[in-house]
Amino acid sequence: MVMKMLYRKSYEIIKEWYFNSEKALLIDGARQVGKTTLIRSFFEENSIKFVEINLHDNQSALEAFNTSKDSKELLVKIIALADKNVEDGMVFFIDEIQEADDAITPIKFLIDSSSYKFVFSGSLLGVKMKNIQSIGVGYITIHKMYPMDFEEFCTANSVSKKTIDYLHDCFINRKTIDSIVHEQMMKLFNLYLIVGGMPGAVNAYVTTHNLKKVSIEHNDIDKGYLKDITKYDYEEKLLIEDIYNLIPSELNQQNKRMILKKLNEKARFYQYEESFIWLLNSGVGLFTYNVDNPVYPLLASKERTLFKLFLCDVGLLSSKLLNGNQIKILNGDVNLNFGAIYENVVAQELIAHGHELFFSNNKKRGEIDFLIEEDGMVIPLEIKSGKDYKRHSALNNLIEDFNVKKAYVFNNDNISIKNERIYVPIYMIMFIQKNTEVSDEIVIPEISSLV
Repeated sequence: MVMKMLYRKSYEIIKEWYFNSEKALLIDGARQVGKTTLIRSFFEENSIKFVEINLHDNQSALEAFNTSKDSKELLVKIIALADKNVEDGMVFFIDEIQEADDAITPIKFLIDSSSYKFVFSGSLLGVKMKNIQSIGVGYITIHKMYPMDFEEFCTANSVSKKTIDYLHDCFINRKTIDSIVHEQMMKLFNLYLIVGGMPGAVNAYVTTHNLKKVSIEHNDIDKGYLKDITKYDYEEKLLIEDIYNLIPSELNQQNKRMILKKLNEKARFYQYEESFIWLLNSGVGLFTYNVDNPVYPLLASKERTLFKLFLCDVGLLSSKLLNGNQIKILNGDVNLNFGAIYENVVAQELIAHGHELFFSNNKKRGEIDFLIEEDGMVIPLEIKSGKDYKRHSALNNLIEDFNVKKAYVFNNDNISIKNERIYVPIYMIMFIQKNTEVSDEIVIPEISSLV
């Protein structure tokens, strides 16, 4: 199968790093999200000379990382392993960095003591490199990659930037979308629910339009994740496998929460905690935590042991959940539970756009599917796959109890507004972006009496 170059937003991250940063770049993400292909493509498209070393495939390189006494010895060895002449200013691309016993110390000293640029990528970094978040920000930039989001999927399917801009304007200004555009976007979104955002599956679709080939890609990814799980000790492996295989059926239940009794009648969270952490740190699972008190900041009332567990890719979920009958999504089968699939795609979009994942479940008020933070406010998101999307007692209770100024209800119809409730098509979840800009305010407190 010919691999089509797919547009990825992370391309701009690599570009910014290469041309404007003295630091190294570390790209983390679950397997098969497209890290290696994107890095390689950036260098090739920009005619940048680079040396690529894969620590999984190249045992000599792995041994060099694991046995070198210092950075100088390591640098000599990896230059010797290069398949081309190495010049000052060239880029070393070290792939599968998690294979090294201790990748963090070499990264720091390689950057400090050489005239080369370094980019590292890998999967399971959060699992194998327990202190990945302790890497000094002074010399390395960490970027997390996820499967292709819906906007990237639209671009892969030749949706024009003009159309995306038009839809974004409708979203911002609450304008009714042209009915033909809306209908076609819903069809494309339903296709995304089947194909998902794994580049291999997207490429299989855009080059063949054959859903069977897409399914083959999903099966291969699923087997790859299970293979990663088998690398751990026998008892831990069984626990992780049990949880991983339980995700689709748990999401298909009404409350979608992970219930430990489904694993073991006498199960306690602490017994399974390491297994859940593996799924979180590997990027395979997306954890959405309950907050009983839905006020800013949400992290303050996060409940660690009450959560929903989604898969990192909606196409993978549809493949596991529907087992070859994904065409039912395109046909709008009324007997199909779209709720689990819709919520999974929303979780996937939110985390890819920088949001932490929270929901709210309260016996008195009911359950809100997702909560996000925006300009110091909590914004509830309700996800509705049916025609009764204007019935939402839990949302009404939350708005009344906490004086909520704005709430989104994502559904299958066009844009409409009723008081604080903004009803928008489900595909517009692609516009719920987290504002990461830091305020440029200068603050000088009055302390004259203290001087």
